[in-house]
Amino acid sequence: MDFDFTDDQQALREAVRRWVDKGFAFERRHTLAKAGGHSRAVWGELAELGLAGLAVPESQGGLGFGPVEAMLVNEELGRGLVHAPWTNAALAVPALLAAAPEALQGEWLPRIADGSALVVLAQQERAARWALDRPATRAERRGDGWVITGTKIVVPAGDEADAFVVPARIAGADGERAGIGLFVVEAGATAITPYPTQDGARAADLRFDAAPAALIAEDGLERLEHAVDIALAGIAAEGVGLMDRLLAMTVEYLNTRRQFGVPIASFQALRHRVADAKMQLELARSMSYYATLKLGAPAAERRRAVAQARVQLGQAMRFVGQQCIQMHGGIGVTDEYAGSHYFKRLTVLELAFGDTLHHLGEVSARMEDTAGVFV
Repeated sequence: MDFDFTDDQQALREAVRRWVDKGFAFERRHTLAKAGGHSRAVWGELAELGLAGLAVPESQGGLGFGPVEAMLVNEELGRGLVHAPWTNAALAVPALLAAAPEALQGEWLPRIADGSALVVLAQQERAARWALDRPATRAERRGDGWVITGTKIVVPAGDEADAFVVPARIAGADGERAGIGLFVVEAGATAITPYPTQDGARAADLRFDAAPAALIAEDGLERLEHAVDIALAGIAAEGVGLMDRLLAMTVEYLNTRRQFGVPIASFQALRHRVADAKMQLELARSMSYYATLKLGAPAAERRRAVAQARVQLGQAMRFVGQQCIQMHGGIGVTDEYAGSHYFKRLTVLELAFGDTLHHLGEVSARMEDTAGVFV
């Protein structure tokens, strides 16, 4: 199998890397974080590069690219610690809107592609523990439309978004796969409580009180699972970019910092720790590729592959982040040093769309007769 990237894919990677190097140095990220983490301006710049419409069909004004291109972009955005909810808004949301009626697609997808609208997925609830089939949010018909009542939490850039894609139960009981609808709810119909997150970004809790909603699909759980898997593969790629850059920064520091008249990179114990971190990084990279390539597989195969990748990524992000910070010593945890911000972002990613323990449970539930061997 040929794992080489095409010339067009390499050109896309280089274009994103050039923008990151030129337009998103750490000083800008640090300034944004200290100012509260607002990212709408960054979203606009990504849209100017065409990245907001990367996964939007060409018929709706986007680029119509696939999972591999998205993976490359996510790696570069991770490497640059770019401050925007790109995976959620540019990958997961277009996948969900693909199931919407043509009129609703025409209303939102072109605006997502040109950056004039920011639409994010709001699926997490306090009691659901990342289970997608247990939304407490309810939707009901009212007249010719729908209204939604309930609460969603930790919604990325929730106070900057123009609208939200919201899963809500239409019929049935918790845990039933049928009866979960997908809706678009505009921000003006929502009570929003914003707050900064640990990694310097922003999130918000949303409260819907009979909020008017536009129906995407009445039976949308499979589509939601697919979109979340797309987001998880994107998180894996972003994590690889974050770890790659943090490890490079650590090696540079070890080669610069001197003790007893020699660079500390010459100490065997530290060299072994760098080797261990590099091994975890490459394991994570291979599993990121695996998850990306499985996004087009049948649902059961795709969900198992993504969960397996997410377990490996969770373990790697924690290990690489902790090792790199420890090898830096005290400077590694200072707010003025970029390494601490990479570590914070890795820590937050480890909890996104389910923590490592949650996905280990997903892997276990899908092992069937494999006796614990990943196949």
